[in-house]
Amino acid sequence: MSFRGLYKSIQKRNEISDAITEEKRMAKTPRVLISGGGIGGLALGLTLHQIGVECVVFESVRTLKPLGVGINLQPNAVRELFDLGFTEGDMDQFAVSSKEFALVGLKGQEIYSEPRGVSAGYKWPQYAAHRGEFHMALYRKFIELAGPDAVRTGHRAQSYEHNADGTVTLHMDTEAGAVSETGTLLIGADGIHSAIRAQMHPDQPPIHWGGAVMWRGTTLAKPVRTGSSFVGLGTHEKRMVVYPISPSDPETGLALVNWIAEVTYEDASEHANVGWFRQVPIDDFIHHFEDWTYDWLNVPELIRSSDMAFENPMIDRDPVDTWLDGPVALMGDAAHAMYPTGSNGASQAVIDARVLGAKFLEHGVNEAALQAYNDQLCAPISALVLRNRGAGPFGLLNMVNDRCGGEFASIDDVIPEAERVDFMAKYQSAAGFARDELNVAEPTIAAGRKMAS
Repeated sequence: MSFRGLYKSIQKRNEISDAITEEKRMAKTPRVLISGGGIGGLALGLTLHQIGVECVVFESVRTLKPLGVGINLQPNAVRELFDLGFTEGDMDQFAVSSKEFALVGLKGQEIYSEPRGVSAGYKWPQYAAHRGEFHMALYRKFIELAGPDAVRTGHRAQSYEHNADGTVTLHMDTEAGAVSETGTLLIGADGIHSAIRAQMHPDQPPIHWGGAVMWRGTTLAKPVRTGSSFVGLGTHEKRMVVYPISPSDPETGLALVNWIAEVTYEDASEHANVGWFRQVPIDDFIHHFEDWTYDWLNVPELIRSSDMAFENPMIDRDPVDTWLDGPVALMGDAAHAMYPTGSNGASQAVIDARVLGAKFLEHGVNEAALQAYNDQLCAPISALVLRNRGAGPFGLLNMVNDRCGGEFASIDDVIPEAERVDFMAKYQSAAGFARDELNVAEPTIAAGRKMAS
């Protein structure tokens, strides 16, 4: 054999050896596939990057945009965001620190109020934020840390497949056609319409709608009460939620105020053609609230001053008995889509991500970790889904309506203060942000923790 031939033969053997070595490395290196690049999926991506677990996020939309309106981030989720590297300065770019939660009767009477966040003695703030801006902040931070290839857009999950070696393959549709990706584990973070959940639970009932329709919008207006209050106003059948999602302008006093107008139809067929988050004319629903004028809030003026309104049904899914199928797990809305009455859907998605990360550190990137995650969260959060379906903290409005038809001079004559306080404390405990418990809780993931080599 000539020298050139010998050189080529050695080069070829080296290439084969390198390929085999890389294949073995890939086989041994845990790699988590995340289906869904929403709040939960990106929070999980950030968590896995923080603890040194290789992952990739597959998102169905081609281009991520700051969609949606207002959401709330409870102190338990804010603690986790701070542990992920977000600062108060970062949060101030898209959110405002909340000072108060208040429920008010249809005639403007006080039913219940309490301080929130640091005003209530929490170690961490509570924030009201624009959902889309928060989503984009998570996205920017993740690709800054993990690189732009860590998020692959335009990849819509269709199904998954268990492999003989214990890995899992995710099958997806793209503009270029069908593609597949194999990893150690698959986390379904693909929302209420999750394809991963549909395969895991093929007999699940359809999405649940209890007859409530919401119209959402934002308006530049002067915030009410403390200037950073979350206010629920009305009854179970018809109510408003109002809270600012930006700081007030020091010159005008105006802030971007998020509002939700809601009507519950006893006969769901009365509004059977409701769409999924569609833009609608304000005249379609303003008649429900035309006489809601108070010396501290003019509801029809607030609504009419909005540039646009979006309509969507208040929906959730019946809980399932497990979020697992071998190396596949659900999180976020794919696991526990819930009514927004408790204002903790986004917060719980962040908590899911952090608990998953903690279980990986404890058990390794394997099915045992997924089982530990499922054991800790599935049952209590499924109970929270049903609690929110029953109106969550807004259940106080239902109690007022049931006991006096909404007519009262003093709320203490209807629901004693101790009963109101106990009601709210039980909800906060169920949702994981009871102050005294949270303030002394150990970090979900200790600073600097990394997966062992």
